[in-house]
Amino acid sequence: MLGLTRKDTTILLIVTVLALGAPFLLNPFPISSPLAQFNAGYPDLMQRFVIFGIFAIGFNILFGLTGYLSFGHAAFLGVGSYAGVWMFKLLGMNVIPAILASMIVAGLFSVLIGYISLRRSGIYFSILTLAFAQMSFSLAYSVLTPITGGETGLQLSLNDPRILGQSVTPDGNIPVPSLFGLEMGENTRLVISNWVFTFNVGYYFCAVILILAFYLSIRIFRSPFGLMLRAIKTNQTRLNYTGLNPKPYTLAAFVISGMYAGLAGGLMVAMDPLAGAERMFWTASGEVVLMAILGGAGTLIGPILGAGFIKYMENIVSKINETILHNWFAFLPDGLEDIVVSMVYPFIGKGWHLTLGILFMLVVIFLPGGLVEGGQRIGRIFRRKKKKETGDGSGATTVNPAE
Repeated sequence: MLGLTRKDTTILLIVTVLALGAPFLLNPFPISSPLAQFNAGYPDLMQRFVIFGIFAIGFNILFGLTGYLSFGHAAFLGVGSYAGVWMFKLLGMNVIPAILASMIVAGLFSVLIGYISLRRSGIYFSILTLAFAQMSFSLAYSVLTPITGGETGLQLSLNDPRILGQSVTPDGNIPVPSLFGLEMGENTRLVISNWVFTFNVGYYFCAVILILAFYLSIRIFRSPFGLMLRAIKTNQTRLNYTGLNPKPYTLAAFVISGMYAGLAGGLMVAMDPLAGAERMFWTASGEVVLMAILGGAGTLIGPILGAGFIKYMENIVSKINETILHNWFAFLPDGLEDIVVSMVYPFIGKGWHLTLGILFMLVVIFLPGGLVEGGQRIGRIFRRKKKKETGDGSGATTVNPAE
C-alpha cells in the first residue's frame, strides 16, 4: 500500500488514527470529573503536538539516520516563522504560500549552515550548529529589527499591503490566516453527555500535513538514500575507503531536516501569525533533541511520541499546583497530607522540568531506544506469555530497535 511494507503501512495507519482521532483520544474524562484537568483535547495544545511532531520527525532524519547531532535546529524553525509572517504581510492570508515560503527559506538557510558545519563531525559539528543558531537569535533579537521586529516579534498590522488579499476586514480588523476562505481558527463542538469535543480547522490542516510528512519520512528511511545515511552513521571511515563521498548525502539530510523545521515554523504562524526571536534560542533546539531521544532516535514513530510527551508535561503537568494536590490527598490526615504534598510538589507544577530530567536519565540508562523500545519490550513479554499459553516453543523474533 502506497509503496510501503505491511509493517510500515501499519505504523502509518496508527499515526493517522492518532492524529485524526486526537479530539476524542485526548479528552478521556468528562468535564465534570476532577480528572478533566488531564484532558489535552483543546485546539491550541493539539496543534502544538502536531507541529512539534513534524519538527521532531525532521530532526530525526538528520540525527537518527546519520548520527549528526545538531544543537541549532531551532534556527530553521525561527527562519521559517519569519518567512511565513512576511508572506502574510506582503502577499495575503492564505496559509499555503506562507508555508511554502517557510520551507524554501529554511531550506536555503540550512544549505548555508550545513555546508559550513558539515566540514566537521562529532562534537565540533554540534558546537558549530549551536553557534550559528545563537548568532541567528542575536541577529533577530537586536540587529535585524526592521525585518524581525526585535524583542516584540514580527506581527501583522493594518498597514500591510497584502497584494493578493484584503489588508483590512469590513469591520476594521486584521484578516486571519485561512485556507481558501476557510479560517484556521474556526471550531466545531460536539457535546455528548458530559464530554465536549472540539474540532478545529487549523488542527486538522496540521494533522494532514503531519501524516504526509510522516509518510515522506518512511519513504526516506526505506530508500537507498536512507540506507546510505545509515551507513554513514555506522562507520563513515569505512565508507570513505570504498571511494564514496558522504558529504553530499549528509548535506542533503541536513537540508531536508531544515525544511521540516521550516515547515513546522510555517505552521506555527499559520495558527498564530506572530514570529519571535525566542523560537531560535538554544533551549528550543535542546527541546527537539529531548523529543527525539525520549521517543526513540532512529525510529519512525518515536519522535512524534517524544514531542507529544514533552508538550503534554509542559502544558498539563506544569499546571498542577498545591491546591490541586491538597484536593487529591484530602483523604489523608492533615499532617500527613501536608508532608505528601510537600514531597510531590517539587516534581510537578513549576518543577516539571525536574521530572522530565529524571525521566530523560532513566530512558538514556535503561531504554536507549526510548519509548519505542519500551513498547517493544512490553510487546515481547506479552508474546512470550501467549506462546507459553498456546504451547508454541518457537524462538522469539528479534526486533530492530531502529525501527
